[in-house]
Amino acid sequence: MTPRAFTTIENEWITLADGTRLAARIWMPEGAQADPVPAVFEFLPYRKGDGTSPRDESTYPVFAAAGIAGVRVDIRGSGESDGVIDGEYTPLELANACELIAWIAAQPWSNGSVGMMGISWGGFNCLQVAALKPPALKAVISIASTVDRYNDDIHYKNGTHLSAQLSWAATMLAYQSRSPDPEIVGARWRDMWMERLENEPFFLEEWLQHQRRDAFWEHGSICEDFAGFPVPALVIAGWADGYRSTPLKAVEGIGGKAKALIGPWVHKYPHFAWPKPRMDFHAEAIAWWNRWLRGEENGAEDIPQVRAYIQDAPRPALRRDFDPGFWIAKDRWEAPDMAEFHVGSHGALMPGQPSADTPADDRFLKSPLDTGVMAGEWFTLKPDAEMALDQRLDDAGSLVVETASLAEAQDFLGQPVLELEVATQVEIANLCARLVDIHPDGTATRVTFGVINLAHRNGNAEPYAMPKGRKVRIRLVLDAMGYRFRAGHRIRLSLSTSYWPMVLPPPVDAGVTLDLASLGLALPKLGEHRVVSLPEPENPNPLPAYIELSPPETARGVERDLTNGLTEYSIYEDTGLYEHPGTGLATRQVRDELWSIAGNDPLSMTGTAVWTCDMQRPGWFVRTVSTATIACTARDWVISAHVRAFEGEAQIFEKTFGTAIPRDFM
Repeated sequence: MTPRAFTTIENEWITLADGTRLAARIWMPEGAQADPVPAVFEFLPYRKGDGTSPRDESTYPVFAAAGIAGVRVDIRGSGESDGVIDGEYTPLELANACELIAWIAAQPWSNGSVGMMGISWGGFNCLQVAALKPPALKAVISIASTVDRYNDDIHYKNGTHLSAQLSWAATMLAYQSRSPDPEIVGARWRDMWMERLENEPFFLEEWLQHQRRDAFWEHGSICEDFAGFPVPALVIAGWADGYRSTPLKAVEGIGGKAKALIGPWVHKYPHFAWPKPRMDFHAEAIAWWNRWLRGEENGAEDIPQVRAYIQDAPRPALRRDFDPGFWIAKDRWEAPDMAEFHVGSHGALMPGQPSADTPADDRFLKSPLDTGVMAGEWFTLKPDAEMALDQRLDDAGSLVVETASLAEAQDFLGQPVLELEVATQVEIANLCARLVDIHPDGTATRVTFGVINLAHRNGNAEPYAMPKGRKVRIRLVLDAMGYRFRAGHRIRLSLSTSYWPMVLPPPVDAGVTLDLASLGLALPKLGEHRVVSLPEPENPNPLPAYIELSPPETARGVERDLTNGLTEYSIYEDTGLYEHPGTGLATRQVRDELWSIAGNDPLSMTGTAVWTCDMQRPGWFVRTVSTATIACTARDWVISAHVRAFEGEAQIFEKTFGTAIPRDFM
C-alpha cells in the first residue's frame, strides 16, 4: 500500500464546554476532508511539545501515512493547555477525555470512529475512558498500565508503601510546574505559568490520605467491573517493568475482547524498547485500528489471546541489551496448571505439596533493613541498573530455599502463588518473596517477586493487626513471569522482611517466624502453546534525532557508612540538553534522588527527590527546581515539597508544601 501524504498541525486549540482550551498536536492524512479517516487519540500530562515529542514523532507519522489521524492532547495545566491539573485519573480528566472523543468524531475529516492509545498514564486512562463507554470510542491499545490502581501502580503493593510514590510525586510536581511555550501561547505564557505554580497540587498528599484500597482507588480500576468493559483492548507490557501482570489480568477479566502481548521490555513502546528483541508495534497497531475503526476484515480479532516472550535464563548485567528466549502463543488463555513445590526435611525446595502432618520447621527471619539494594526500579526506563541486578547480595540478607540442579528445563507462564504460616510479635510486618534463577556459576537472576504487608493478608480494604505470637496462614500472589529455568540451573525462593528502597519499612523491625514445613509454592506451567515469531521493526532507530547541546549522564550507587551503620542509595539522571530541530525549543531535566536508612532503625528512613527542569531559546530561559521529601515517625508519614521558578537568573516564584499524615497499618 502506497504511504499516504500527511500534514502535521503543530498546535490546534480544542475548547471544552467549560471554556478551557486544550492544546493538541495532530497528524492529518492528506485528503481526509473529502475521504474521512479514523483517528487515534492520546491524552497525557507529559507535554506534547517536548516531553513525549520523540516517541510521538516515531509513531503518529506512520499512522498518518496509513490513513489514520493522530490526535495528541495535553491534559489541562500541562504543556500549552489552559488551567491546572487536579490529580491523577480524576473524574474531570476522564470527562474531558470523553468530550474530546466526541469532538474528534464530529470533525469533518473524521469517519466517526476513534481509538485511544497510550503507555503508562495514557495506557491507564484509555482503559478507564473506555469503561465509561463514550459512543465513538471503538478500541484501545494500552501499554504498561493497570486494571487495579491500588495494587499494580506506583503507590502501594499488597499494603506495602512503594518508594516510587515519592519519586513519581516529585516527577509530576516537576512536569506540572513547567512553563508553556511562548511561541505557541503568546504573551499570556507567563500568566499561565504563574497560575500553575500557585495552584498545582503535591500529589503525594492525596495519595497518602488513602493507604487502604478505598473508593479513591476503586475509581478508575476497571477490575471493579470487567464484565462491563465495552471495546476490544490490546494490552501490552514488558517483563522488566512493574506493570508486567496487567495483560494476563486483562484477558482473565475482560475475556475475548482483550488480547495480551508481553515482551522482555522495560517501560517503553515495543518498537524501541530494551532489552531486545523488539516487535513491529506499528504494523500491529495499524492492523488493530483498521479492524476496529475501519471495519477492515484483516483477522485482527483472531490473533492469539496471549502472546508472550519466554525468557531463557537471561543473566543480570550492567546493561541488558538482549534477553535470550522465544515467543509463544496461546489461542485461548486458561488458568495454568501449577507445579507444586514444598520444603523437604533438609531445607531443599522439592516437587509436591507440603504434608499436613509434618512437624513445624520454624525459622526466625529479620533481614537487614537495606536488603533490596539490588532490586532496581519498580518501573524501569533503561536496561541498566534500573533493572534488577545479581541477587546474591540481597539473598545474603534473606532466608532462601532452592531446588537441586534441574535435570531438564522447566517453562512457566503466569503468576506464582506462595502460601505459608507466619507469626510475629508486632501488629504489622512486611514480607517479600522473590523467585530467583541460580545459574551453574552461582549468578542469580530475579525472575519475579511479590510483597505483602501482613496486616493486609486478608484484603486491602480492611487491614487488621497480626495476632501477636500466633501463626496465621498467608497467600501471596507474585507478579507474572514468562520464564525457562534451564537444565543445570536451580530454582530459588528468597524470603526477606525488607526490600528497601523499593518498599519502605514498617514502623517496627521485629522480624517474623516462618514455618517452612507449611510452605507451598505453586509455579504456573507454560502448558499447551505454539512457538511463533513476531516481526521486528525494520527501522532499528525509530526515534527522531534532536540536536545535542550537552550530553546525558546517568549514575546510580549504594554507599555504606560502616562507622555509623548508614546506607545511602543514590540516583542521578540528566537527560542532557537537546534542541528540537523543528521548533528550536531546547529542554533538559535532571533527577537527583537520595534514600537513606540506618541499619537498626526503620524510623531513620528518608527520601529526597530533586528535579531541575530547563527550557530555553535564544534570549529566553526558564527553570524550575522541585524538591519532594519523605520521612516518618512511628505514627506519621512526614512529607514536604518545595518549588522554585526562575526566569533568566532571577527567582520569580517560591512555594512550600508540608504535612504529617497518620500511618494506617503502614
